[in-house]
Amino acid sequence: MRRIAILAWRDLDDPEAGGSELHASHVASLWAEAGIEVTMRTSYAAGHPQVTWRGGYRVIRKAGRYLVFPRAAFSEMMGWHGASDGLVEIWNGMPFWSPLWARRPTVVWLHHVHDSMWEMTLSPRLARIGRNLEFHVAPLVYARTPIVTLSNSSKVELVHKLHLPSQRIAVVPPGVDPSFSPGGTRAETPLVVAVGRLVPVKRLPALIDALVTVRQRQPALRAVIVGEGYEREALEAQVRELGADSWITLPGRVEPAALIDLYRQAWVLASASAHEGWGMTITEAAACGTPAVATRIAGHADAVVHERTGLLVDDPIEMGAAIERVIADDALRASLSAGARSYATRFTWGATARGTLEVLANEALRRRRS
Repeated sequence: MRRIAILAWRDLDDPEAGGSELHASHVASLWAEAGIEVTMRTSYAAGHPQVTWRGGYRVIRKAGRYLVFPRAAFSEMMGWHGASDGLVEIWNGMPFWSPLWARRPTVVWLHHVHDSMWEMTLSPRLARIGRNLEFHVAPLVYARTPIVTLSNSSKVELVHKLHLPSQRIAVVPPGVDPSFSPGGTRAETPLVVAVGRLVPVKRLPALIDALVTVRQRQPALRAVIVGEGYEREALEAQVRELGADSWITLPGRVEPAALIDLYRQAWVLASASAHEGWGMTITEAAACGTPAVATRIAGHADAVVHERTGLLVDDPIEMGAAIERVIADDALRASLSAGARSYATRFTWGATARGTLEVLANEALRRRRS
């Protein structure tokens, strides 16, 4: 495995980049640091060059959001960007269908089942097409391809919902950068932080409603929702209509140092998301000593240990009561904070990069033996 190609829908410089892109960048950088030649093929990112280098690996951005799928597949088949010993496909909603054309060891990163995300982001007709591809067509194509997912709960969903073979799915959790660590000063008054793309799957309107309910009983409460996305205007309008713009802020993307500072100040990290492969912001905050209140979904069920590193709720409606419980109980908050810090130490990007590479190397050995 001296040369590895990665196919991704978008990369870290894309305005809508999220956890999937951060995960890919960390792994690619560590592979490059280990001496592997890594090339990531992805779609255009506005304001960025077609070819660039990041963290020791090459990024090639050609074609738009939808044409990137056939164009990237064709360029890989033709070897236009050089030969490779292995291929990683990131299946992020729409697959690249690598089992149909790749003739080298291949693994697929599939973080979670997209399920209701189709209806959240597309028209009814396109959503039906996307759902049919995910649930009925793609599983047949990828049944013999090794898949890497982030959590055991996500693996269970891939098996039960997509009927992918369990023995072909490896679980490799994401890491936590060492820069996320305790320090600084906790906010004097209750502060709730949420971090992620401002898109429907994050269910931020429900979180905002929950925060407004908590504020009625905790008048000193403040909240910061970090991230960018096409729901920004609607969320800002909701905050204004609720009269919460004096204590709920949406600063957009923030620099890494500012994000760490927010994690350290926060009393609670909140996530009302409907679908996650893991929820990397949860373990980032945990490493800073901040417990989480999150929805009980695949991914979150592994990122949060209920009653030990945070609280899980079955429905976003329950977020308010759980947040208030952590805010109002100093002993509980201290216990969850200590548990969160301890749990986060288990996860390193080195282990993530090594574990993923082992899956690809094992597939190469299997092919060689056969």
